[in-house]
Amino acid sequence: MAKTQVSDELWAEFHRVVNMTSRELAEWLRADSSSETAEALPRQAGPATGRHVLAILGKRRADVTDDDVVLMECVVDRIHVERRADL
Repeated sequence: MAKTQVSDELWAEFHRVVNMTSRELAEWLRADSSSETAEALPRQAGPATGRHVLAILGKRRADVTDDDVVLMECVVDRIHVERRADL
């Protein structure tokens, strides 16, 4: 997939609202997916969106794709909505 430009604002806001390191998120996805009935491999643990966020956290800014930008925008928007609901 082709690389794309990600705005300074989106890059900064995504990393601000996703307040886990890639290691913390990977551990959380594995723990959240572990159960007696779960059969996911460790690298496939958690929902697809969580795995995609994890992949983005592991990328250099220059390697972000159009699909990554779309997900980053969705994640930032979703977190803002959820935080407003907590007020």
